[in-house]
Amino acid sequence: MAHNPHAPQNPDGSQDPAGSTQMFRAFVDEGGPQRPAAVQGSSGPRIGLIVGVIAVVAVVAAVAWLALG
Repeated sequence: MAHNPHAPQNPDGSQDPAGSTQMFRAFVDEGGPQRPAAVQGSSGPRIGLIVGVIAVVAVVAAVAWLALG
C-alpha cells in the first residue's frame, strides 16, 4: 500500500506498515458518514414490515388448512 501523507502520524513517528490503523483513525476523527435527518427519525417499526409478516402468516395458514383439510 502506498504511503498516505494525509494520514495522522503516531506521536513517536512510527507508521502502521499496512496503513489501516491510520486510515481508521482518520475516518473516526472525521466523524464518519452522516445519516440524513429523514432516515434518523424512522427507526421505529415500519407498518409495511408488520403488514408483510401478517400476510405471510395468513398465506402459510391458508396453505396448511388446504393441505390438511
